[in-house]
Amino acid sequence: MRRSARTRTATLTGAGATLLALVVAACALSGGPVSPPAGTAPGSGGSADMDATSPATSATVAAWTPAAAVTGAPTGTVPTTSASTGPATPRPATPKPTATPRPCGVFPASNVWNRDVSKLPVASNSAAMVAAIGLDAYLHPDFDAVGDGIPYNVVSSATPRYSVKFEYADESDPGPYPIPSNPKIEKGSDRHLLAIDTGQCKLYELYDVHGSGSSWTAGSGAVFDLRSNALRPAGWTSADAAGLPIYPGLVRYSEVAAGKIAHALRFTAPDTCGYIYPARHETAAPCSDLPPMGLRVRLKASVDISGFGPQARVVLTALKRYGMILADNGSPWYVTGAPDSRWNDDDLHQLQQLTGADFEVVDTSALRNG
Repeated sequence: MRRSARTRTATLTGAGATLLALVVAACALSGGPVSPPAGTAPGSGGSADMDATSPATSATVAAWTPAAAVTGAPTGTVPTTSASTGPATPRPATPKPTATPRPCGVFPASNVWNRDVSKLPVASNSAAMVAAIGLDAYLHPDFDAVGDGIPYNVVSSATPRYSVKFEYADESDPGPYPIPSNPKIEKGSDRHLLAIDTGQCKLYELYDVHGSGSSWTAGSGAVFDLRSNALRPAGWTSADAAGLPIYPGLVRYSEVAAGKIAHALRFTAPDTCGYIYPARHETAAPCSDLPPMGLRVRLKASVDISGFGPQARVVLTALKRYGMILADNGSPWYVTGAPDSRWNDDDLHQLQQLTGADFEVVDTSALRNG
């Protein structure tokens, strides 16, 4: 509370006045309490926008503690004195700015995963490729609220790193790989393990992973720099058959909840041959009657999506703008996402109203990473 001067009406004379003068002088010499300058008094909140619990306020309050009650000068202040007025207003030291960590994006904006393909031409072999995947087969969300899909782990520099023994070691990155004590691993036979280190902006992906403690094996593994557009060497696999990263193509709940997916999605087809950019690996020799790994398709602009539920509509909007990239062999038109208990499965199942006939292949012959 601010101290205020009081006006006395009684007149002090003689010994009483002398005694009062001696008491005042003694208080001044011993560092007795003095009133702070107006506008900076402790307990008044200082400036109008100062939070009473903020570090700056605490430092201000400490600075106004009587000198006899503290040891040394208050931290973070530069006190000044005056022969006539005693201790003056301390000048709080200017705090050093705190660096804000830059969040990791999922590859640069110029990466093909992040490029809008809604205006690119339709490929000349679109009808044949769609038919090869399944003209009447329906679109299927390969993720849900009960654990289906490919989960991912967010890790840090404190997460233990392990060497992994690979079946396809000649096409795998040696690591080491960050693996939490209880990692999230995809259910089923593929057993993908994805780990994102946002501090280092690195993506670690493993296929067919098994192990515990310090002993881990996998079919293959790849490490991606999330700040780079670099592709894997031509002919190399990754944790995915196409030699592509998996995480960038996942449907993730946080994006759908925010109302926008701004990247291509990952999907599967029963049979493939060869590969095209940006894929790096094939499961069968090139041919003309089957789709290649890396094929990009999009939902036709003419498809009316206004009647779909909110979650399904966000996915379908992304399929119109960014499309989806063929990355593995599997059931036709299966779109990959991460499991999350907050998915509305009834909403997502509306995607099954669409079939291969609602899609077209995009001509990406001129599309390359920036």
